[in-house]
Amino acid sequence: MEPVFVYGTLKQNQPNYYHLNDTKNGCAVFRSAAVTVNKYPLVISTKYNIPFLLQNEGTGHEIRGEIYDIDTKMMEYLDDFENHPNFYKRQKAPVKLPNADIIDCWIYFLPNYPASFLDLQYFDNYNSSGEHGLPYVTSEELHLLE
Repeated sequence: MEPVFVYGTLKQNQPNYYHLNDTKNGCAVFRSAAVTVNKYPLVISTKYNIPFLLQNEGTGHEIRGEIYDIDTKMMEYLDDFENHPNFYKRQKAPVKLPNADIIDCWIYFLPNYPASFLDLQYFDNYNSSGEHGLPYVTSEELHLLE
């Protein structure tokens, strides 16, 4: 089992959380809430209002999220879901547990992004129904709106 840190739509009570609970995708066991040791820009963009963790260490905030211990099958599923390594890039980064222990977790970062993303509002915690007014839009929902 490998630890993965999720910060966006895969968190509990978020639109894509069900992927982690679907045993056809593999095994994912919640370990803990956590926060990144380093600061990163977490932004929301595109017509789908997708949360992106930009690979730009030192800018933004320490990011709050959740750690799951996942098996190889779930890792392969998430790599496909996140389009790693062609879109997101999965890499290890330190995260801090509530007891102050620090562990390295896999995190999906966006390494290539428009410079304009750095001008967007930075968040420390993602919630699709947050005060930002930018709810996540599934491709199915977008199709219904068009």
